[in-house]
Amino acid sequence: MITSAAVFTREKESIDAATDLCRQIKSIFINQAPQVIILFASPYYEQHVLLKNLRKEFPSAIQLGCSSAGEFTSDEAGVDSASAMAIHSTDMLFNASIGKGVRNSRNGVVDQLMKSLKGSENFKYKYHTALILADALSGHTDEIIDKLTERTAGLYQFFGGGAGDNANFKKTPVFYDTEVVEDAIVFLEILSNKPLGLGVSHGWHPTGNLYRVTEVKGMVLNSLNGMPAVEVFRDHARDTGQLFDVNNPIPFFLHNVIGIKKDDEYKLRVPLAVSEDGSIVCASDIPLGAIVSIMSTKNTGSINAAENATRKAIAQLQGNKPVIGLFFDCVATRLRLGEDFDTEIETVITTFNDA
Repeated sequence: MITSAAVFTREKESIDAATDLCRQIKSIFINQAPQVIILFASPYYEQHVLLKNLRKEFPSAIQLGCSSAGEFTSDEAGVDSASAMAIHSTDMLFNASIGKGVRNSRNGVVDQLMKSLKGSENFKYKYHTALILADALSGHTDEIIDKLTERTAGLYQFFGGGAGDNANFKKTPVFYDTEVVEDAIVFLEILSNKPLGLGVSHGWHPTGNLYRVTEVKGMVLNSLNGMPAVEVFRDHARDTGQLFDVNNPIPFFLHNVIGIKKDDEYKLRVPLAVSEDGSIVCASDIPLGAIVSIMSTKNTGSINAAENATRKAIAQLQGNKPVIGLFFDCVATRLRLGEDFDTEIETVITTFNDA
């Protein structure tokens, strides 16, 4: 049995926003308290105020979440707003932890997260899932997930996203209890006897040549095939008839991201800025020696990808009806789609039916 709520507020004062979220959650959780509250809040707010007031109203709930760059539920969507998901389940076990110091030690972060895991000792539950929310500007999330997969012997399926800050790319903290923490990852363990469905799709495709990453430092891409990274983007812009202004590259980067080739698929990296030395600063790290391409998409591609991901998730439920869903997309998609982003959200809502 699951009780769930997805709530949203446009209140501009932090204390008023917190009160509004609490009121909506309490209107649904009448005879019980939520076990978990996941908060997504714009950097417009004093985010710790939201967390402290949620804690005051729901003292027993696990609290986690992250700063965001566009918030939505099935009923409302906006920017400089906040949304939250609250869950109580008689059939699931929840447990949360935080790993701090991503930039300095990925092994240390994994050690911190592993200390609180229950699934390796509790054999009552068949399915092991974990939500991961990361400070996007710290990078190294893929590496941490790989290490977690190794340490848990592949027992867990992981999903989640990177925190946002309305595309300012300056401060992307995560939330744990009442803390607002940078350079960290938060982790929600979910143990269940019914499957949680996960679906991923991005709708981008390679449009140019393949390049090898020949120099990189974390999220800073220095060279491809021995050429300064900026020159590769300049050549691509010229060949495709696009405007590329190194002093204002975001309009170009929103339509031209980097794809890391992995077998027959591509993992995306969003470029953010051009440095004076010709390197490209990205929103996440890129491995040295990786094969990459510049990727493109159309609005319909992103919308179709959202629908495909949702259908994949539902298909993994083995015939069980979805009760509630979490949907993540990149701020680059919202900025690129503009008003069409509402269509993407509506597509997900329609595919989920009445979840």
